[in-house]
Amino acid sequence: MGANNTSIKKFGFADKLGYMFGDFGNDFTFILSSMFLLKFYTDVMGVSAGLVGLMMMAARFVDAFTDVIMGQITDRSKVGAKGKFLPWIRRMCGPVAVASLLMYASWFQDMSMGFKIFWMFFTYLLWGSICYTGINIPYGSMASAISSEPAERAQLSNWRTIGATLANTVIGVALPLFVYYTDANGNSALSGTKMSIAALACSICAVICYILCYNMTTERVKLPQKTEKFDLRELLGSLVKNRALVGIVAASICLLLAQLTLGAMSSYIYPNYFGNIRAQSASGLVSTAVTLVCAAFTVKLSQKFGRKELGIMSALFGAGALVITFFLHTHNAWVFVGMYALAYSGLAVYSLICWAMITDVIDDTEVRTGERSDGTIYAVYSFARKLGQAASSGLTGGLLAIVGYTQASAYEESVVNGIYNITCLVPAAGFILLAVVLKFLYPLGKKRVEDNARILEKKRSDHAAN
Repeated sequence: MGANNTSIKKFGFADKLGYMFGDFGNDFTFILSSMFLLKFYTDVMGVSAGLVGLMMMAARFVDAFTDVIMGQITDRSKVGAKGKFLPWIRRMCGPVAVASLLMYASWFQDMSMGFKIFWMFFTYLLWGSICYTGINIPYGSMASAISSEPAERAQLSNWRTIGATLANTVIGVALPLFVYYTDANGNSALSGTKMSIAALACSICAVICYILCYNMTTERVKLPQKTEKFDLRELLGSLVKNRALVGIVAASICLLLAQLTLGAMSSYIYPNYFGNIRAQSASGLVSTAVTLVCAAFTVKLSQKFGRKELGIMSALFGAGALVITFFLHTHNAWVFVGMYALAYSGLAVYSLICWAMITDVIDDTEVRTGERSDGTIYAVYSFARKLGQAASSGLTGGLLAIVGYTQASAYEESVVNGIYNITCLVPAAGFILLAVVLKFLYPLGKKRVEDNARILEKKRSDHAAN
């Protein structure tokens, strides 16, 4: 059934707003984890940064199975009155919210270290590998079912990033002003109790956003239920041969390395290096403003230049700003916030188009193979994003351990200088690698994307006519 079926309401503002609320809900738990979980376990629970990073990396091996399994479940779901993806949003919104709250169990901070490490592993796997996977993969796959038009998908990608930006605003701007306190030595320290309260508030907000997504979004492209026998060997073989998918997977890992390291290190560079929590809050507000400004023109630029081409330019711009910041080695928090705004503009532009790029990959796969596997391909992409998260968390945790960061040494000069270097250089490396991957590994330039859209539109028109 094509996208233009007259019995279904046309694509419109409700779809864009509803899809935005979906990622708003996702990122109430995802960004909270990215920004504060490492800080919570090192500063409140007393677990070493290296061990937390190792845990986050180890969890990705579990995700290698759970993401693919959820992708297959999604593809094999029956198409009901609300479609095949939206029902999963309603089913999983409660579990993912509860699992997120459990990760910030400050009431266990006086328990033995062995128990705290067990709880850290258990709740992180429950949230990330099971519950978040169970809602994020259907949500991400749903873009292909909302519309078959590349321009409308670009708008969905734009609005999805706006949703993530709004969550980033709440978490990055408001939370630092709430969860920190001044300790006996005059340093800014993280409060475990306030962190738990903040996690509860974020979980409640996530559920509200998911329900809005469920009620406002319409699946109008009725993608068929897959019924053929699952063959893991055949699936892996086809995925490895899919150059577009391999390229977008590699690009996603590089993007998350840059994005999440910037987010995670903000909880260290502002309180520890600059001693300025207000600047941390301001940086969150700046990232929101930058994203909203970029959202006004990114769709038009992507239509003019192509998503791949625009992604390369934005990545190089972000890398350049961070390299300059490294050499400045400023001690002025507000100068750093200004340079951060420049770097974030490169990140914002790519983030605004990346979700449309995965639908480009799904379309390209259908053109080449004749089969459409939205859930499975998005599952692989989701797993790639988790690999990027693991790379960022593992590298950040490992480097913090190398520079000597502990509860006792958190404000020593050599340690805080190391924090500054990590904040600048690791994201810059991620941006540079992103540009290289898009240039040499990702094949879907502007012309090929447009050609694929025309082929699939004709295919669906012919099918509807029959």
